[in-house]
This record gives sequence, C-alpha cells and structure tokens, in this order.
Amino acid sequence: MPTRSPAQPRAKPAARSKPAAPPVAAPDTAGHGDAAPDSDMERRICEAVYESVMSQRLTPGTKLPEAAICELFGVSRSVARKALQRLAHEHVVDLHHNRGAVVAEPTPEDTRQIFQARRALEAALLPLAVARATKADYASLRKQLRDEHALLHRAGQPAWARQASAFHVRLGELSGNAILHGYLAELVSRCSLIVALYEPPGNAACEHGEHVLIVDLMERGDVAEAVKINDNHLADLERRISLERPQPAQTLAQMLGLA
Repeated sequence: MPTRSPAQPRAKPAARSKPAAPPVAAPDTAGHGDAAPDSDMERRICEAVYESVMSQRLTPGTKLPEAAICELFGVSRSVARKALQRLAHEHVVDLHHNRGAVVAEPTPEDTRQIFQARRALEAALLPLAVARATKADYASLRKQLRDEHALLHRAGQPAWARQASAFHVRLGELSGNAILHGYLAELVSRCSLIVALYEPPGNAACEHGEHVLIVDLMERGDVAEAVKINDNHLADLERRISLERPQPAQTLAQMLGLA
C-alpha cells in the first residue's frame, strides 16, 4: 500500500492591516475666528452676570433672555443655556417656564430664613473653631484681615464682598466639620447675593472692625462673647437690607458692563 506523504501545513493567510483611524475632526470655527472653547465662554457669561449683580448693575427681576446672551457674547443657545442653568444652581438667577431667566428676587421670607439659618450655624461653628485653632491659624486669620482692610480702601464692591464673605467661610473651615462648613459656604454665598441685590449703595457688606474684634475674642478664648458679637454682626447686616430697589433705565449690555 503506497505511503501517503504527510500533509503540508496550510499557509496562514496574510494578516489584514487595520484600517487607519479616522482623523479627529477639528472644531468648526468657521465664521468665529479664534473662538474660545464653550466652557470658557460659559464661565465668562457666569462671571459677567455675577459681577454685575454684585456691583448692583443688574437688579432683581432683570430679564436675561437667551437670545440676548447669545448676541452679546457671540455664543450658541446651548452655551447660553448652560451658563444660565449654572447661575440658577448658584441661586444668582431664577429660571421660569414662561419668563425664562431673571436675576433672582429673594423674598422677605427667603431673606429671613437664610439669615436665621446662617446665624444659627455660625453660632455652632465658632466654639468648634476656637477649640481647634492654632497659633498658625490665628496668624493666617490676621493676614486675611489685613488683606480685607486693604481691599476696603482700594477695591470695588465685588472684590471687597468676596473677601468679607471669605472670612466667615474660613471660620467655618477652622471648625474641622466639613459637612457644616459646606452648608455655611452655601449660606454665605446666598447672603452675599441678597446683600448685593438689596443693600443700599455705599454700605460695606460686613464691618471690618467687627471681624477684628471676633478674632481677638476667639484668640482670648472668650467664646460666648465672640458668638454674641458675630450674631449681632449678622443681624445688623440683615437689618440694612432694603427689599425695594428702583429699576435702572439701562440696556442689558450696559448692566453687564459690555457697553
């Protein structure tokens, strides 16, 4: 019987080359020149609205139409919408189904509840801060107060208001309770907005001298007096708020500082 020759191994088919990956499409900037990324424009819109509110150029109830925002900043509706949604999340604007976006209009009851919650929270946090604060913490607070004093005399209202608010947020941070500190940061932000919207022009958002006194009392360990002074400090701030403001005869571009 004839011997069969062993089967020859079948040649492997040539490896198929993978198709080249398609080039990543460049962003469509036709007609926009060196267009800024959407996220940058969103941030720019938010900053412009916030600064205008804090400077009392944008008053409560001012309409912020999407179409006008698009035209003023040269952005798409989706970018304008995202910016307005972010501002709404931060309580700077209110979004209404039929009216669109308007600058927030905190009611007297909103104001009362927000300040009441803040006063109670700071009264609870100050003793915790005193119990934990070190010499380095007090040195940091003194440095912050010097910066605050410098801004009081040379900066505009928004910069001064941010620095004054940061003092209270820093006291909350020194408590060591991250949960309460987070709640306080939100309340301080909402109080700052209310003050910017309704406090008569020319008033300081916080009294610098009272901040200094609070730190002095904390460092001496006089917790009860520090809590009392801080509570009076916040109560005075609330009392200075006037919930009636005349509507300025300006265009939206002028109120946003764009004209």
